Order: sequence, then C-alpha cells, then structure tokens
Amino acid sequence: MRRLNDTIRRLRANLPSAGSVGSAPRSTRLQPFAMARPNPGALSAKAFVPTGGSGVPLVVVLHGCTQTADGYDVGAGWSAVAERNGFAVLLPEQSVGNNPNRCFNWFQPGDTRRDSGEALSIRNMVAEMVERRAIDPARVFVTGLSAGGAMASVMLAAYPEVFAGGAIIAGLPFGTADTIPQAFDRMRGHGLPDAAQLGRLVAQASGHAGPWPTVAVWHGSADATVSQSNAEAILDQWRALHGVAAAPDRRDIVDGAVRRQWADAGGRVCLEDYRITGMGHGTPLTSTGTGACGSPMPYMLDVGISSTWHIASSWGLVDPSSGDLAIADEPVARDREPSSPPMPHAIDVQATIEQALRSAGLMR
Repeated sequence: MRRLNDTIRRLRANLPSAGSVGSAPRSTRLQPFAMARPNPGALSAKAFVPTGGSGVPLVVVLHGCTQTADGYDVGAGWSAVAERNGFAVLLPEQSVGNNPNRCFNWFQPGDTRRDSGEALSIRNMVAEMVERRAIDPARVFVTGLSAGGAMASVMLAAYPEVFAGGAIIAGLPFGTADTIPQAFDRMRGHGLPDAAQLGRLVAQASGHAGPWPTVAVWHGSADATVSQSNAEAILDQWRALHGVAAAPDRRDIVDGAVRRQWADAGGRVCLEDYRITGMGHGTPLTSTGTGACGSPMPYMLDVGISSTWHIASSWGLVDPSSGDLAIADEPVARDREPSSPPMPHAIDVQATIEQALRSAGLMR
C-alpha cells in the first residue's frame, strides 16, 4: 500500500500550474452551437462548418481540464485545418458548474453510460450537427486530451455506431473507474483491468454488433499526470474487438515519434499508437514542418509532431501528401493576462487532497 506522504506528493503534483488558469484564448472561427435536443449533461458547445457543400465530415473535439473549447482549438489548430480542408468541427465545452476545473466527468457513471448525462449530451449535439449542418453521418470522428481523451473513450464505447474513428490523447480506457479513489489510481496506472476485462467493458456498453471504430492512441513517455500504462490499456481494450494480435503489424518512426499499427483482416489500419519520447502531459503539435498548426500553451506542447494533422490525415480528411501546411492560427485574444492560482503556504492534508482531486477532475 502506498504511504500517505507519497499520495499527498502525487496529489500536489496535480495542482494547477501558473498559466493554466485565467482568461482563455479565443478562436475566431468557432461559433456558439445552440442545442434543441435534450442536454442532460448541461454542456455547451462551439462549432465550425465550412461554407458550401454537403455531406462533409465532422470531428468532435473534447478539451482537457482547465481548458475551454476556444482555447483548445487555438492550441491544437483543429478549425484551421478544417477550414483549409473542408470539414466541420464540434467542440463540446464543460462548465465550472459541472466540474470546478472544467474536466469532463469521465469517471462518473451517470455521465458515461449510453443515453445518460454528458455522454448523451455529446451524442445529441452530433445528431443535431448531422441534421442541421449537412454532415455525412458515416464520417463522424472524436478526439480529446486527458479528461477529454477519457471522454472520447466513453463516446467510442457508448456509441460505436456513431463514430467511424477516435483518437485518444493522454487519456484513459473506458469503464475503469466509477469512484474518486479509483479514478485517481487509474490515472497513476494502478489497478487497471486485464485485456479480457477491458474488452468486455466496451462490448457490454452498447450491445453493438457492427463494425467497430478505428482507434488511435497518443501519449508522452514522460507524462506524470496520466501514466502511459493507460495507453497500453486502451490498445488492450480494442485489440480483441478488432480481432488483432498483441504484436503490431508495423512499427516505424514518424516525425521522431514511435508509431505502431495494427491491421484488421481486411488490411485496414484499425489501431495505431504514437509514443512521443520525453513528452509530458499534453497535446503534441509542431510549429514547423509536417502539418504545422496550432499554438503552444499550457498542455499544448511543441514537440515536433502535429497530432492534429496526423489524426486528420489518418481519417482521410486531409491529403497526406500536402503535409507542409504551415498554418498560422489567428492571434490569441485575451480579456486579461492569465493569473496564477493561489498556492497553500503549508500542507493541510484534507485541503490538499480535496484541491488536487478537484484539479484532476476527480471531485465536484
């Protein structure tokens, strides 16, 4: 059993860092998305839809803790890539009323079951986008960072018929936590189920009998917030469903990252894993070279590889031969400069635990 002082040290490591709070940058492309369908998770959203055309693809993008839809879009560059390549993006947004640190509640059973809570709100947003914005229902995808990545796991498991593919960045596998202590342990890599149980969690989430969505995993080898053992667990969770072996069919180096790929019986790449050596917790991006887009900021890390461009390319949304995009996003607009969060001057065990759990999105 881990000692209390070790637990406190790990909890304090999750306290917000300077620059992670305050007024978030705003994307000039995104517009508010008003829902008419039920919204049991009380989420809001913003969207970008290209002008003209019909039957365009849609990417659902889920931000991480302390972030906003606008801020994540500026950092990752999704709407910039979408505008250039003619697809739509939808960015659901968490509120401080649901979670004080704007984390999607990936560990709350009421928000992660099919037809319930935040998961149903996101599903209803997608349905409205398909109906009202000329979206191709066969080309809907989902991605997210950290708590947003864990929520992307939820959407792929709860609604596999809705999504053609998903990309989970520094996230966690579906269904592995439904209490605060479990959630914190899973983030540290403790108590993760074995591969067989992980697969059953997805298989039992929806009763789905059709083709499963493709899944990509992105994780930094130096991530101290979400252990990279979660990346392996996500792969384990989907291998049996896709009927692929433990060993990858291909291993190569892409923009300095180790990439592993698994192909199904038809030769389609159904699983892939990007492991970025030395990267901490965040979304990988690049300001130069292949698919350059976005803007470095807290949890948006310029490490020489654009996850946004590579993910969009793998889904057939951009031409892989046109990698040198050199997209510069709009200037960052702020109402005021970010302020640093107050830090305790002495260790109060209960207060420290509660503050860190809230920061990690593990306590309301």
